[in-house]
Amino acid sequence: MDKGLLAYLIIPLFAAVVIPFAARNRPRLADVLANVTLLAGLANLAWLALRPSMIAGGFADIPGDGFSLLLVAAIYLVALCVTFFSAWFIEEGLPNRQAYYSLILVSVAAMTGVVTTSDFFTLYVFVEVLAVTSFALITTDESAGGIEGALKYFFLTFPASALIIVGLSILMMTLGSLSYENLRIFMSSDIPSGPVTFAAALMLLGFVIKSGVVPFHAWTPDAYQGAYAPVSAHLAGIVTKISGVYAIVKIATLLRFFDGRATAVSEMLMFLGLLSIVVGALAALKQTSFKRMLAFSSISQVGYIVLAAGLGTPLAIMGAVFHLFNHATFKTVLFLNSASLEKAAGTTDMDKLGGMEHPMPWTSWTSVIALLSTAGVPPLSGFWSKLLIILALWESGLRTYAVVALLFSIVTLAYFMIMQRKVFFGRKSAAAESASEVSAPLLAPAVLMSAVIVAVGLLFPYFYTYVRVVAERIIL
Repeated sequence: MDKGLLAYLIIPLFAAVVIPFAARNRPRLADVLANVTLLAGLANLAWLALRPSMIAGGFADIPGDGFSLLLVAAIYLVALCVTFFSAWFIEEGLPNRQAYYSLILVSVAAMTGVVTTSDFFTLYVFVEVLAVTSFALITTDESAGGIEGALKYFFLTFPASALIIVGLSILMMTLGSLSYENLRIFMSSDIPSGPVTFAAALMLLGFVIKSGVVPFHAWTPDAYQGAYAPVSAHLAGIVTKISGVYAIVKIATLLRFFDGRATAVSEMLMFLGLLSIVVGALAALKQTSFKRMLAFSSISQVGYIVLAAGLGTPLAIMGAVFHLFNHATFKTVLFLNSASLEKAAGTTDMDKLGGMEHPMPWTSWTSVIALLSTAGVPPLSGFWSKLLIILALWESGLRTYAVVALLFSIVTLAYFMIMQRKVFFGRKSAAAESASEVSAPLLAPAVLMSAVIVAVGLLFPYFYTYVRVVAERIIL
């Protein structure tokens, strides 16, 4: 485990234990403790990665492989937005307020453990801890939709855990180690390819299911739609990316050292990535629920990351790393805005909304920034990560894959423009007549994330340098 980042695991875990006792008689204290913990961690991470000497040195002194640091920053950023939003969104009478914040902090600790560990068994343990906390978070408001979503999440991802542990067992029996460094050495040597390829395929299949990749995506829309509104942003923004997509990228980069002996596995990963891009985008076109459309959009965007990871070239890994971070930003904005709409209008059914831009201008325009980034419109951050992925596909001779990825970015823009017209720019609805903009604290997280989207896009040369350093360290 990266000892330099160990504090980012221990401190939220400690805060999660303290909150139920400290806030027993003062529920609002739970809000303060959770937000202060995450804000302090994020501020420290920002100084660690963005201090002038680090930027001037081209990020050469970044600790570890840099990938863990980037993802810990994304974890803390999304979690802070969710907890800050929740502090004003949660009703006073919610009986499990302290447990809610403790669960979010435990999930932050588990995700930090996933991205900072140095072996696959520890990664698996943290992924399972994250699965349990996610199950509990989905049912926060104890609604029928939340319970249904949580049960589908549990029963459809449980087989994934079994596949992963079987793959780990085979890998351990074949190579005698689950350490990333040892696996890299072993895979570069002359070892039996059959058992290792089979183990890698089982593990990848398990993590593909946990990522909600097509055709294993059935649980995703129901879990996202049924979950308590801020929890949907937490799940879609970062949880499923860390519990599944991160591991896919790690395994894919290790397979590069296998000298082409796992080509079929990589090709299957690329195919599933492309299938997710297509199916997710086409399904999103048909939705009438804002949250359900965002869920299918998440499936499509995860497809880009999985496709790039399967390709595995340095440029593709750069694109995958960059898009993983970008997805956390723009999807958090959109899901938080869906929660704001739900609070202001009482529904997320797009057919019952319309003209919401007039009473809710801030919600409308932060949604525009996020949707344009998702669709890959320049100069926003999503444009650059998609460009890297498409260029990597083109340079590798996969012209069909590159063209399809580009075309479905246009489809993404199409369904988001339909959403924007129906919800915000359409004819004024009854909901718009009675709605008003949510309070400034509820707007602040979406505005912050929108600023990050714009800043990362405009400062792309600096971010490109960072992800290039990351890619070089994890694949060389």
